[in-house]
Amino acid sequence: MTRVWFLSLLLTLSLSARSTAIPTQECEAFNNMKHTRNTHHVVLDTTKKYTILKHHKGQDLILISGEQPAQRWVNDTCFYKSSGANVSPVASSVVRIDDEIDNALKRIGITGNTKKYKNINSKKYNNNKISQNNILALSWHNAFCETHRYKKECKRRLLSILKSEYYEKHFVLHGLWPQPKNRTYCHVERKYITMDRYKRWNKMPELKLSRETKERLSRVMPGFASNLHKHEWYKHGSCYGTDAEQYYKNAIDFTDQISASKVNDFFVKHIGKRVTLKQIRDQFDSSFGTGSGKRVALQCRNGLITELWIHLGSGNIFSQMLKNGKQIHSRCQRGLVDRAGFTKETNQKGGFGR
Repeated sequence: MTRVWFLSLLLTLSLSARSTAIPTQECEAFNNMKHTRNTHHVVLDTTKKYTILKHHKGQDLILISGEQPAQRWVNDTCFYKSSGANVSPVASSVVRIDDEIDNALKRIGITGNTKKYKNINSKKYNNNKISQNNILALSWHNAFCETHRYKKECKRRLLSILKSEYYEKHFVLHGLWPQPKNRTYCHVERKYITMDRYKRWNKMPELKLSRETKERLSRVMPGFASNLHKHEWYKHGSCYGTDAEQYYKNAIDFTDQISASKVNDFFVKHIGKRVTLKQIRDQFDSSFGTGSGKRVALQCRNGLITELWIHLGSGNIFSQMLKNGKQIHSRCQRGLVDRAGFTKETNQKGGFGR
C-alpha cells in the first residue's frame, strides 16, 4: 500500500515538474543576462542537478536553492557539449521524469535496496602493494566554506564563538590520491560508483573503521560530517593497496605531520595576508629537508589559497616520501590565507568546489 501511495504521489508531481539537468562545466551563475554580477560568486556543481526555468537567446534561467537571488542566468553551453549537430541545448542533458521514477522505484526496493549494504568489508583491497605514487590533498577549510556555508562542516558551533575550531587554524584532509589521476574506483561495484558520482554518499555502505580512527578522522577531515570519507575511499582509497582502516591511518598521519610543522605555523601567522608559493616551499624545505618544497603545488581560486597538493613517493617516513616524490608545477604562485567566517571581503572573492 505504501508503495502504491508513493508512486501515485510521484506521478502526480511529475505532471508539473520542470526540466532538470546536470551541467557539463563549472560555469559562473549570474544575477542577470548581461553577466555583470554574480552574488556570492556562485559556480555550478557538475555533480548536481539544476532546475531549468526557461531558455532564451543562448542562455538558461536556472534555480539555485539556498542562494539570493535563487534564479540565475548561465550560458546554455554549460549544460551540453556542442558537437555540430542540431541538438536542443536543454534536451541533451535533461534528466527525464521516467528516469526519476525508475530511480524512485529502486529507492523503495522494487529493483534493489541499498539498506542491505550497510557495511562493506574493505579487506579485499589489501594486496600488500601500497601505492608509492600519491598526491596528498590538504584543504584550507576557511576558504572552502566561503561558498559552501550550507554544508554541515561549515556551520560553526555556538562554543566556537569563544574558542576557535581545530580546522580554522590547521590544514585538513581532503584526500590521498594514488597516481596517475585516472587510477580511480579500483574493483568498486558499478552501483557504488553511480551513487558516488551523484553524491549520494550518505546512502553508501559504511566503512569498517575503528572508533579511534573515526575520532581522529572527524578531527582532521571536517567533511566527515557530510560523508566525504566514503567518497574518498571508494574513488581513491580503493586503489591504495590497503583496507580503509590502514588507508585512513596513513592519510591522518601525513596530515598531522603538516599540522605539526612550520608550514602550518606559517599559515596561521599569515591569516588575512597574501603569501607566495616560494615562501611556502621554503617552509617545507625548513621542515622536511631541502628540495621537499618542489613537491608542493598551490591550488587557488578567486585569489584565495584553497589547497596544498603534495606529491609523495616511496619510503617509510614522511620526509623520505617527500624527497622521493615528483617535482610538480604549480599554476598558482600566490594567494590570500583566508580567515574563518563569512566576511564581506572574503565573500567577494568567492570560493571553490570539491
